[in-house]
Amino acid sequence: MLGGILLDMAVDRKTARPGMEVANLTDIGRVRRNNEDSYLYWEPEEEEEFRRKGRLAVIADGMGGYEGGQEASRIAVETVREVYDKRFQNNPQATLVEAFAVAHERIRGYAEEHPSLHGMGTTCTALVTVGRRLYFAHVGDSRLYLVRGDEISRLTRDHSYVGRLVESGIVRSEDAETHPQRHILTAALGSGTETAADVSQDAVDLQEGDTLVLCTDGLWGVVGEQEVAATVKANTPADSCAAIVRMALQRGGPDNITVQILRVTSPD
Repeated sequence: MLGGILLDMAVDRKTARPGMEVANLTDIGRVRRNNEDSYLYWEPEEEEEFRRKGRLAVIADGMGGYEGGQEASRIAVETVREVYDKRFQNNPQATLVEAFAVAHERIRGYAEEHPSLHGMGTTCTALVTVGRRLYFAHVGDSRLYLVRGDEISRLTRDHSYVGRLVESGIVRSEDAETHPQRHILTAALGSGTETAADVSQDAVDLQEGDTLVLCTDGLWGVVGEQEVAATVKANTPADSCAAIVRMALQRGGPDNITVQILRVTSPD
């Protein structure tokens, strides 16, 4: 038991090489009739390839109805993994950008082949760690956080209508989380003729004990950043996944909830 919360949820504890502890959890929530979120964690099997390519984690939140949203998020995460593995250019950042571009076109092509799914699309946030250097790419409003000690930093910016209002100073950042139009996206994979991913300008140097949190808006929309930071600091990644998803469910679970947590550990 953790803080009065029973940890009976089916947390996916990913098998990772030494140096990273990984856990994932997704939940349909209390309102939706299906789960349109997708995620994955991947490492190359060969040691030499692992040293070059590192670790990949991806999260996506689909939109476009029951089948459309599910298919869009599935295509996104599978394509990012495939392209990152098969077309790696010895530059993690450039390969992620290419992977997002390919995913965008594949989702658009799928929608063209299935007219009933017109309007399908998905958010996508992907990170790569090579050694202790972090790279990431991002489209939409799924988020990547870095928790270091008592501090939490959001590494991505929301591609949303409210995100633009915050950047222009019209809406305060503390009010954006509860704004009634916060879910209106201004960019998504599969939406529009082309999409450009936001990327990290430089690799982020990670330290032992750093924790990376990938999550969809079904989590961050009802669980605050400081609550996430406090939970992650006090618990293992698996227990943290269960605890913060439980918080979201206790607060109504208005959307699908997906979280992936990676903690930097000793390579030994």
